Amino acid sequence: MYAPPVFHRTLPSTGRRRTGVLAAVAGLVVSLLAIVPSAPASAAPSLLSQGKTVTASSQENYGTPATSAVDGDNGTRWSSAASDPQWLKVDLGSAASVSQIALKWETAYAKSYRIEFSADNNTWSTAYSTTTGHGGNETLNLSGTARYVRLTGTERATQYGYSLWEFQVFGTTGGDPGGPQIPGGGDLGPNVLVFDPSTPNIQAKVDEIFKQQESAQFGTRRYALMFKPGTYNNINAQIGFYTSIAGLGLKPDDTTFNGDVTVDAGWFNGNATQNFWRSAENLALNPVNGTDRWAVSQAAPFRRMHVKGGLNLAPNGYGWASGGYIADSKIDGQVAPYSQQQWYTRDSSIGSWGNGVWNMTFSGVEGAPAQSFPEPPYTTLNNTPVSREKPFLYLDGNNYKVFVPAKRTNARGVSWNGTPQGESIPLSQFYVVKPGATAATINAAVQQGLHLLFTPGIYHVNQTINIDRANTVVLGLGLATIIPDNGVTAIKVGDVDGVKLAGLLVDAGTQNSQVLVQVGPTGASADHSANPTTVQDVFIRVGGAGAGKATTGMVINNDDTIIDHTWLWRADHGDGVGWETNRSDYGLQVNGDDVLATGLFVEHFNKYDVRWSGENGKTIFFQNEKAYDAPNQAAVQNGGTKGYAAYKVDDSVTTHEGWGLGSYCYFNVDPTIRQGHGFEAPVKPGVKFHDLLVVSLGGQGQYEHVINNTGSPTSGTSTVPSNVVSFP
Repeated sequence: MYAPPVFHRTLPSTGRRRTGVLAAVAGLVVSLLAIVPSAPASAAPSLLSQGKTVTASSQENYGTPATSAVDGDNGTRWSSAASDPQWLKVDLGSAASVSQIALKWETAYAKSYRIEFSADNNTWSTAYSTTTGHGGNETLNLSGTARYVRLTGTERATQYGYSLWEFQVFGTTGGDPGGPQIPGGGDLGPNVLVFDPSTPNIQAKVDEIFKQQESAQFGTRRYALMFKPGTYNNINAQIGFYTSIAGLGLKPDDTTFNGDVTVDAGWFNGNATQNFWRSAENLALNPVNGTDRWAVSQAAPFRRMHVKGGLNLAPNGYGWASGGYIADSKIDGQVAPYSQQQWYTRDSSIGSWGNGVWNMTFSGVEGAPAQSFPEPPYTTLNNTPVSREKPFLYLDGNNYKVFVPAKRTNARGVSWNGTPQGESIPLSQFYVVKPGATAATINAAVQQGLHLLFTPGIYHVNQTINIDRANTVVLGLGLATIIPDNGVTAIKVGDVDGVKLAGLLVDAGTQNSQVLVQVGPTGASADHSANPTTVQDVFIRVGGAGAGKATTGMVINNDDTIIDHTWLWRADHGDGVGWETNRSDYGLQVNGDDVLATGLFVEHFNKYDVRWSGENGKTIFFQNEKAYDAPNQAAVQNGGTKGYAAYKVDDSVTTHEGWGLGSYCYFNVDPTIRQGHGFEAPVKPGVKFHDLLVVSLGGQGQYEHVINNTGSPTSGTSTVPSNVVSFP
């Protein structure tokens, strides 16, 4: 809950890259049907709007979000930018008979405004309008049916923006002719294990899960281990495949282990290069021996953690590890990568950093080593241009909620110092999805106005999950896995603001999907810079758990999207693996403008692993391996070019920038294969790359250049990188 902010006004910037929301509202043509205010409905009305999904044309600052107008707290408020028109819209979740609107204005009120109703968030009718608003508390008795209710202010009474303590909609539900409503909330299912400090035999239960999951690389079980706020003594939570561990406090320090959260590689003879698909979030650790061990590779995020000691990223015995991602975390001691080949750390605080192998990249990290690529191989940005941390489940008293952190610009350090900034959404506003749920039911829940919380499990879908409602949160627990059964796209996001996709594994089905995850329709053009869609810990897999095919893993069409940690993987081992068996030509295709990738891992696709066609894209850290199983040079030949680049920027692009990017080859089927370059980009002043490298792993195939025709070839079997510090 926000404390009431200080009454302070700042005029908004009028400069926008694309046509903004306000201009769109001003130019909106709708069919308006006046409804004369009438007496209240005879049935006793209920408060329908409190805690519901709410959006606004703008907000004055982080302390005055739209949600404050429907939170039931007369000490918090929504306030807009200081311009006309502005709007506030609440989604009631289903059709309702509206009988009354109560407006509780702050000093900055509307002189002229209208109340509008809609059944579909598209066609609007005017239920009430005035040019003589008096501010204070206004009660409007109306009559009409609506799912969406919007207040549109057209003339302010002060020089400030519009400001409401509360926007309350009263009425009765049951007016939806579409059938029964899907309930929100409920229990979290059998695969979410919730502990408190008094729970008996915690260690034994955690050990039991680990025994099942330690080597179950392509198994079907999924688990989330959730710990209520408090202190837990003598815990060593070993984390295996498809297991997430998390605290249920609002901050990491609310849930403290006097003990460890451990990932090691005993199951794989001390080699951590296959320690995938697991996570740790929102906990404070006092490691027993002073240093916690988190020896992982791809798809194993370490988020919102506070380690009151050191962090060792290598397995016992210092065997290889090949990946890694830390965000929004504080490590009081040293982070020691040892044998980790590459790592990305974002918006965190560390005591120090131990060493580097090929590519260690930092953005917004307090305590990060200075820029020094390639000796040592540190790429360091003082800030992250734009970031918004991943949503997470927490307990507010005895009530589950999902906290959605606020967007930050030029971020540095953790987001949870002081009062966390963001929005809390009650679990009652989520459809808690459990195995067996159909895509039709999931889509109906979204259309009804619910967010989605996928409990741990595997979900087969025979139609696309469509997320067309702005600000929808889609959060998976325990590596919840979605598999399209008949060649459909698993998830599509509309050209809308603020969707959050997080914590999901999308596994290709046996029938080829053209795309597995698509953010935005083809030709998307709306400006989402104020409220971008985020894709966080969303992983793609083609093959490995069985034969699967997809032409492209992920397509980003929406402008301003943030891709924050993804691993798109065409399997090189497991079941259903072969050059044509798990065919997937492209990993990531970016068509939108102003897309930012922070922590991009893409591997083994048959052609381009990443192809970037949108303008003003940015990537901070890229890790890639070309497809191991290419049968011969002809199979990868790209016209006159030897092989498809790991990361290609289209010739039409005029502005693009990347930092800390690496591509590796291991053509073990035919070690004579030559890759012309790892990276390909037009030579233009606005296209810039910093700290690039290519590596031949043990001499199994070679690169001739790093980017275009720049950079020395790799050679021999010594696995020594070829580096380019700056391009062009």
